[in-house]
Amino acid sequence: MKRQAEIPFFRSFLTIMKQKYRSVWISDIHLGTRGCKAKLLDNFLAATRCDNLYLVGDIIDGWNLGRGSSYFPQSHVNIIRRVLSKARKGTVVKYVIGNHDEFLRKYHDFFEDRDFGNIEISDEFVHETADGRKLWIIHGDLYDGVTRYHAWISHLGDIAYNILIALNSIYNRLRQQFGLGYWSLSSYLKKRVKSAVSFINSFEESVAHECRKRNFSGVVCGHIHHAEIKQIDGITYYNDGDWVESCTALVEYESGIMEIITWHIIDHDSEKNEDTDHH
Repeated sequence: MKRQAEIPFFRSFLTIMKQKYRSVWISDIHLGTRGCKAKLLDNFLAATRCDNLYLVGDIIDGWNLGRGSSYFPQSHVNIIRRVLSKARKGTVVKYVIGNHDEFLRKYHDFFEDRDFGNIEISDEFVHETADGRKLWIIHGDLYDGVTRYHAWISHLGDIAYNILIALNSIYNRLRQQFGLGYWSLSSYLKKRVKSAVSFINSFEESVAHECRKRNFSGVVCGHIHHAEIKQIDGITYYNDGDWVESCTALVEYESGIMEIITWHIIDHDSEKNEDTDHH
């Protein structure tokens, strides 16, 4: 059964007791896009400690930068600095390459042959939980038929998605003026549109099938921006969500128990100011 914990957002100047986890998985941050909730993620990273930090793909949005965008505000730079700081202080950081940061695959051999301290970069990893289960860690794009075989459709879909996120941001600013909470059009469509539901189910089953073939207990992935914990034919499927809309992470406690954390927005100043610091 899916377990979801909701943790409030506090202003950065408040004293926060850091929550300690054995492992944390985050993905689909999309640094370099206006939809990225970088300040909220920075707050989450500042408020947590972990032995293992997995960046499960689409951390830097090479697609958007490749279109000539120069958008990369200080808040996005701060995420990179925060991760590097954690690595220097002893956290083992493992970066899984996704489709939006696939440019890193060109340098796979370069990364493998060099010591980057506590940072490793690869297409996949294996994680052993505290209770002895072996989990396969991938982004998931290689098991999405559209992304793998029809890249041009994926790029068009990405542009449409960015437009949807921009419209959703405008709509939610209007909701805030009336004291209403955040509402995600994209999440609504994923749950209600039959083709979207079918795509998600097909993706989950494809990933779980491959995981079973490789004799792992479970799989952790991202890619589809849909946080989930579920059993699929004896395989535990974990998806850590995204930091464009849902602001979720997958965490492992010292006992080996794992759950999805939703980092809630209570103070909206961070979100409203996200687009203003791009000098």
